Amino acid sequence: MDGSKVMELVVIALLGGVCSILANRGIAVFNDGLRPIVPEFLEGKIGKKEIAATSFALSFGLVIGFGIPVSIGASIILVHSILLATDIIGSWSPEGTKGMVISGAVGALYGVGIVLGLQAVVDLFAKLPINFLDSLSMVGSPVVIAFSIFPAVAIAHQHNFKKGAIAFLATMLTLFTVKKFGTFNIGNGTSFTLSAEGMSLLVGMIFMIVFAIQVKGDGNDSNQNLMSIFLERVERIKKNWILLSLTGGLVSAATSLLMIAGDPISLNLLSEGKFSEAALAAFARGIGFIPLVFSTAIVTGVYSPAGTTFVFVVGILLRGNPIVAFVVGAAVMFVEILLLNGMAKGLDRFPGVREMGEYIRTSMNKVLEVALLIGGAMASESIAPGIGYFWVIGLSLLNKTAKKPIVDLAVGPVAAISLGIIVNILYLLGLFTPAG
Repeated sequence: MDGSKVMELVVIALLGGVCSILANRGIAVFNDGLRPIVPEFLEGKIGKKEIAATSFALSFGLVIGFGIPVSIGASIILVHSILLATDIIGSWSPEGTKGMVISGAVGALYGVGIVLGLQAVVDLFAKLPINFLDSLSMVGSPVVIAFSIFPAVAIAHQHNFKKGAIAFLATMLTLFTVKKFGTFNIGNGTSFTLSAEGMSLLVGMIFMIVFAIQVKGDGNDSNQNLMSIFLERVERIKKNWILLSLTGGLVSAATSLLMIAGDPISLNLLSEGKFSEAALAAFARGIGFIPLVFSTAIVTGVYSPAGTTFVFVVGILLRGNPIVAFVVGAAVMFVEILLLNGMAKGLDRFPGVREMGEYIRTSMNKVLEVALLIGGAMASESIAPGIGYFWVIGLSLLNKTAKKPIVDLAVGPVAAISLGIIVNILYLLGLFTPAG
């Protein structure tokens, strides 16, 4: 095993181990829905069984139904596959020093296992009679172009249809213009091409921020009031700055090694080598998570192991330099923690920006749901022409009627993977002949 592979496994083992310890001690959890539950456990209002069961119920389905299927399609691990699992590992491990050791060890083993296991799955696909891995990569194809749409969707939801339509038309015009005229010759046979997707996203974000700043406040200092009420919980986060900074550094280092990505959009862009666009997409996502992460941190005293997710941006920008990425990522996380007080005041000055975060997350999810469903349909049709569209549309609609439906984001990837497995079984039985 070469040195680079050893470094990758060490980084991912440390990430899994430290994040499990943070979850075990109630310092940080990745699942936004679990964060408000942790103080209930720390204050003795619920027991260990309740917090463990809640963590499992909230996270397990997302790991199996969303994180891993999306990761397989791109051979880069969606961070949900690791950090949601470390939430479960930490909450299920016993309390005290013994629990810290167990959660750290199991989390480290899980991190290594998910890396080696994902590669094993990819290698297994290559040995199947019908290797559908190339077709599976089509799942993320619509995501690359669709991610520039979300600012217009967020504007329409936060403000009104007219402003959303203006932003959409400006985004589309930018996309067309840059695709048509975005290549420049700079002499000596060298040319420079602007990213149409990246530039259109930038224009959409500018519209989104301008519209949000124009929203007037009502004089209600909600976040600052929370700060005075929950000062003790904020101090608890600041007290654990070393562990949190360590985690931020590890996330950046792992991203720098192109092992993990923070969301499906940047994951697919990274897998296609579009690093600038991936960094911009991750940056936009970070803006959306500032209000959520900071507000829940103020209220609960529990942070996220990835912070506001800007540590992913650091990793992308410093790709191939994991040590530098670790240092900068740790510094970014430390600064975030220091800014808890000041950020609460800033969000109150611009209530439109504070509210914008919720609309960004919602619009990103809506765009991803559509893009991944279309991508899943394209991949499925490539795997089994004439059947693929039927399969995906049918599963999508039936899933909505299930007692325990999988998340909409996962329907496309899961449908494509399951169809690939089915056609291989049918091929071995002599009931399916691949096209071409």
